[in-house]
Amino acid sequence: MPPDSPAKRVNELDVECLSYKFEVDGNNFTSAGEASIQVKRILRRIGFTPETIKRASIAMYEGEINMVIHAGGGVAELFIYEDKIVIVLTDHGPGIADVALAMKEGYSTAPDNIRALGFGAGMGLPNMKRYTDSMEITTALGKGTVITMTVKV
Repeated sequence: MPPDSPAKRVNELDVECLSYKFEVDGNNFTSAGEASIQVKRILRRIGFTPETIKRASIAMYEGEINMVIHAGGGVAELFIYEDKIVIVLTDHGPGIADVALAMKEGYSTAPDNIRALGFGAGMGLPNMKRYTDSMEITTALGKGTVITMTVKV
């Protein structure tokens, strides 16, 4: 591990990981994206590579926007380990009826008023998967969704 690597800096803090929690305000497009901006700042301050920062912040942004559009908000958590970045998105929205269909590029359940704002193109979940090394979706109709994404460092 290089002497100035982000993983070494996390390890020197003598913690298993650094963690951050962000509330995502549902139906507020003015503040949508604020959590992903904070994630980008945190990762930059720690010293991650631009590619790692890009991947994690895009995945975070897509998830954050999905929580605003489809779930009335939720909680985004960031965990920074020596060898990976884990993002956990939790909402109490309606759940995802058909995960396989929702993963298809271009498929969207966003209403017309959201599409008129430039959102809802059906790329949220596909982009989240594309920019991470792993993504798990746990969902139940009427109970909400938890998405766990991992970006390896």
